Amino acid sequence: MSRWTFDDIPDLTGRRAVVTGANSGIGLVEARELARHGADVVMAVRNMESGEKGADRIRATGVPGSVTVEELDLASQDSVRRFADRVEGPLDLLLNNAGVMMPPRYRETEDGFELQFGTNHLGHFALTGRLLPQLLAAEAPRVTTVSSIAHHNGDGAVCEGNPREGYDPQTSYGRSKLANLLFATELQRRAAAAGSHLTSTAAHPGISSTNLIASKDGLGAIPVVGTVMQLVSKVVFPGAEKGAEAEVYAATVAEPGSYTGPTGFQETRGAVGEARRSSLAQDETLARLLWERSEELTGVTISVEGR
Repeated sequence: MSRWTFDDIPDLTGRRAVVTGANSGIGLVEARELARHGADVVMAVRNMESGEKGADRIRATGVPGSVTVEELDLASQDSVRRFADRVEGPLDLLLNNAGVMMPPRYRETEDGFELQFGTNHLGHFALTGRLLPQLLAAEAPRVTTVSSIAHHNGDGAVCEGNPREGYDPQTSYGRSKLANLLFATELQRRAAAAGSHLTSTAAHPGISSTNLIASKDGLGAIPVVGTVMQLVSKVVFPGAEKGAEAEVYAATVAEPGSYTGPTGFQETRGAVGEARRSSLAQDETLARLLWERSEELTGVTISVEGR
């Protein structure tokens, strides 16, 4: 099989997509490539000014699909609700891409959740649930949730939501990414059991040199560390173009329930293919418990019913 590239994306004319965190980095590439193949893309971003600049960059390439920008702060359940209320009509694709990585000190969302768990998992869990009516109104809806090779650092305490006591940036990030993978897998499991036409997939980008490393919500909270890490990553790791490949593949053509990532050195880079899951990521009981806990914390009940 030849290496999959963006040129292998099928025609998406008439399809409507939402990409979270699409103002820069991998999310911006994802939005561009979906629009390049005809999709009408909603860039769901926290920073509207940055989002509009990103949208202008995409439009300047002459893509056939439309590109619009909407405000969404995944660290706010109220913002998630307001965004979902603004999305009208069928939605073909939801790409849960945005994330926060390893803030050095414990931080909380406005709802009182640890920042990584609240943003990376609970924000996307609630967003998916609130957009389900629009998704199920589409002919062949797909939800792709972005995990990470760091999910292997997650542990069985994932349902505890990263409590303040004993906070560790790396473990807490790993738990949030384990939660992403458990959610994506459980969503597909429930969709299949309900006879729904919804497809859920997961993906990870390997290690890419993007603004996520220097973000003030993550490692960039310590300026020197964020700057040094970003400089090093630019030399050692591929950029957003390569990092986005696995996620776009998962969002457009991957099999239901699949987990896609780079297949090169320790899954940090290389051609797109099947990614490895930790034993915990395959634990159906843990996935169910996390689902139930997430419904309790967000107040969003997800029932996957469809044609």
